[in-house]
Amino acid sequence: MFAWLYLCLSKAFSINNNLLTCVVLMTARSFPSPKCAYAGVGTEIVCSDQAEENRKQRALQLEREQKLADELARRDLEKRKDEKIRQQVRANSLELRELQSKLNSAYMNKERAAQIAEKKAIYNEKMKWEEEIAQEMKEEYDRFLKEEMSAELRRNEEKKMYHQELNKQIEEQEKKKQEAYEEFLKEKHMIDEIVKKIYEEDQMEKQRKLDKIRETQSYIEEFIKEQAMWRKRKQEEMEEENRKIMEFANMQRQREDDRMAKVRDTEEKKQRVQDMRRKEQEQIRQDLCLEEQEDMERKKEMAEIEKRIRQRLDLRQAYEEHFALKAAMQQAKREQEEAFRQEILASVAEDERIEQLNEQKRRMKQLEHKMAVEKLLEERRKQLIAEKERELEEREIEKRRQERIRAIIEEERQKLLKEHAWKLLGYLPRGILKDENDINMLGEDFRLAYQQRRGNEFSEES
Repeated sequence: MFAWLYLCLSKAFSINNNLLTCVVLMTARSFPSPKCAYAGVGTEIVCSDQAEENRKQRALQLEREQKLADELARRDLEKRKDEKIRQQVRANSLELRELQSKLNSAYMNKERAAQIAEKKAIYNEKMKWEEEIAQEMKEEYDRFLKEEMSAELRRNEEKKMYHQELNKQIEEQEKKKQEAYEEFLKEKHMIDEIVKKIYEEDQMEKQRKLDKIRETQSYIEEFIKEQAMWRKRKQEEMEEENRKIMEFANMQRQREDDRMAKVRDTEEKKQRVQDMRRKEQEQIRQDLCLEEQEDMERKKEMAEIEKRIRQRLDLRQAYEEHFALKAAMQQAKREQEEAFRQEILASVAEDERIEQLNEQKRRMKQLEHKMAVEKLLEERRKQLIAEKERELEEREIEKRRQERIRAIIEEERQKLLKEHAWKLLGYLPRGILKDENDINMLGEDFRLAYQQRRGNEFSEES
């Protein structure tokens, strides 16, 4: 009960050991043992000895607990210091930054490969979908072609019927024209007969007249010429009428041929426009895909450039800090040398001043000056020895610090490899695993998987 009360008080108020002991003793006096409460006067000495023994045990327990608490605090402090050093090493170690950069690059490669695989799967799915769409479009196009062919056949049949009807009408018209022409020829023949009869009657009349006037030879020759010219003119009129009839028939056929050519040209233009639109849509899709890929590549390139710039700035800052520290040390050394040189110059000036004094004073001054110079030189020698010892000690400390840093770097490197190597198996850059020990450190399963992935390159080099 008292131990539990002590622990509660120590945790609640964090008081020192003496105050806790007093509180426990006071509490013990406030709650006497049941045996002591009901025992006689003869048992008080036994209770007092037992209480003293209990106090000693509690004091030992407190001392052990205090030592344990101090040890835990010391370990916690060492752990925090080690973690802080590790944080500084992780932040400033070029090797760890390069390893982290390579691991990040490997993760990027893995992510890129996953994206490529995903894109490939999406592309395959898209191609499958497009093939299905193309198949559906082909089937739809086949149905359309079939329907179009049926419609074309119907149109051709209608055109054929139309042409037949038109030809029939043309034939009927031609027949009517022929009949009209024949009728015209009949009428013309009748007219020609009438004209001929009239002409013959005229001829007879003229012949009678000619008989009467046979003596006029010039009139007869003129009559013969007019008769020949009239016959020639009638022949030309008949040929011109026949030519016009043939021209009209040819013109009708040419008009029909031109109309059919226009229909075919219109259909070809529609097909060319559809093909052109389809090609333009395909080109637009390809251009969009190319623009998306180029945009992704530009973003990756800019991220890589920013990363390299940050690394260069970090290296430059570390170099400038190192250069500034080195310059400060050199400046301090120059100041020390200048101070020592001023002391020597002051000593020489003092020597010159001493020469101007009398012999006795000069000897005394020389002795004092010699002692002062020797003391100064001795102090300087001690200072140089102390500086050299301090420099050696600092070098040794720096050496141990560098060894510790190298050990921490190696531990952090192995920790990074253990954390990421399995995840990046198959995407690890060359050189990230230094030797066979790195592979052994990651386990036999990793070795087998790594050799299966890339082969045992270290064994081949040996």
